[in-house]
Amino acid sequence: MAKEIQTPKAKKIHKELVIHDDVRIDDYYWLNNRKDKEVIKYLKAENAYYDAMTSKYKAFENSLFEEMKSRIKEDDESVPYKYNGYWYIVKYETGKNYPVYIRRKDTLENPDELLFDCNEMSSGHEYFKLVGLSVSPDNTMISYGIDITGRRNYILRIKSLVTDEIVSDILKKTTGSATWANDNQQLLYTKNDVKTHHSNQIYKHKHDTNLTMDKVVLHKKNDTIEVGDYKTKSKK
Repeated sequence: MAKEIQTPKAKKIHKELVIHDDVRIDDYYWLNNRKDKEVIKYLKAENAYYDAMTSKYKAFENSLFEEMKSRIKEDDESVPYKYNGYWYIVKYETGKNYPVYIRRKDTLENPDELLFDCNEMSSGHEYFKLVGLSVSPDNTMISYGIDITGRRNYILRIKSLVTDEIVSDILKKTTGSATWANDNQQLLYTKNDVKTHHSNQIYKHKHDTNLTMDKVVLHKKNDTIEVGDYKTKSKK
């Protein structure tokens, strides 16, 4: 006789949430704590239950995935767009999971300049996402955001497009996007609220200076409002 699979059941812990004089009961609020051992144990049980209940469909799942993948052009690239004297292109290569970012100076006939190969950058990480590429006005520096947790808390980094080196500036808990000032030294970047993950603060950072010197340009304490920064079309 086949062993019966037990459905995991999360325990209930009474929790009252009060806002605007309204009381809401959430007996499963404790599952919000991602680092709690009991939460992790329960999630593992859920995953094991799913694997057991869907095991007979694995062959079909794999064949369906392969069929869907076969309909996607793997060696592809984006439509080139020109910005400040360079053509920017995103390429995808057969058998690889992540994009490659390149640029070409002046004309599309010129050689590729590699900006980022996300296939190499993702090595060793279970999750990887690159966002917010922003090139300085003099085309010598590029800022970018990396998320390796899947929580949209991006680490903002800066790379020299002259030496191809990653510089020391590491800006944490950001949205991943930034805007260069016209002096090619200062960055405006947006930070997330630690609890809500809303973008609520804009900071100013000067390249190659201590992060403690960064200044708050704007802080919206209303957690229903998100903020961001970008240049106008005139670039002024």
